[in-house]
Amino acid sequence: MEFKNKVVLVTGAASGMGFLSSRCFAAQGAKVAMVDVNSKQLEKCSAEIAAAGGECYPITADVRDYEQVTAACKTAIEHFERIDILVNVAGGAARRILNCSAESFTATPIEVFNWGIDVNFKGPFYFAHAAMKYMEQQNGGVIVNVGSITGEEGCPLSVDYSASKSGVMYGLTKSLALAGAPHNIRCCCVSPGPVLTRPGMAGMNTLEGRAADPQEIVDLILYVASDKAKFVNGANFLIDGGRNIMRGKN
Repeated sequence: MEFKNKVVLVTGAASGMGFLSSRCFAAQGAKVAMVDVNSKQLEKCSAEIAAAGGECYPITADVRDYEQVTAACKTAIEHFERIDILVNVAGGAARRILNCSAESFTATPIEVFNWGIDVNFKGPFYFAHAAMKYMEQQNGGVIVNVGSITGEEGCPLSVDYSASKSGVMYGLTKSLALAGAPHNIRCCCVSPGPVLTRPGMAGMNTLEGRAADPQEIVDLILYVASDKAKFVNGANFLIDGGRNIMRGKN
């Protein structure tokens, strides 16, 4: 029970690695504030965790809206009294999610890029800003951001996604580690390569010849968030099956 009595706030908690992270934290004794914009799916996921004996509380919020973000953190505090760990999972490729078929960067509507930047960069930024206020009062906390191999590789079409993830992986994570250090707050980033959260990931090349099982990514998130990683701060962990070192190779 590595996280017994710890309060963990997870964004993007109603699907994919956000839901799996919530489930795993709860299974290890954490009290989980599950945040997602999809209230119906969030209720379903939180009920599943509760049925398995986990303690969780669903909070509907849009990570793009700072007022909703601050309200979500306040609700978590009102319900659980503290926030020990923040896991910023919410995100996604705007072109795919918004069904954008434009064939170039300049042909892509700016509204698509705005959505991507708001979700993938402003979302983690907003939640860190709101949650760290409580962590400072507690004199302790951990923030785990989720990056992406695309933040290393770049992308000619999903420029917003690549730029946002790169910003989260390096500028944001390092800066939050520096800002949080006087208050005993750590910040790290876990950056996956292809993950089998959807079928399209299976065809992406890695040295391992496969995409990751989502559990492999979540296991690293849990480690980074745990007391076993107390000496780890400001670091980005690339978990990509060796994909990054394949660039420029046949």
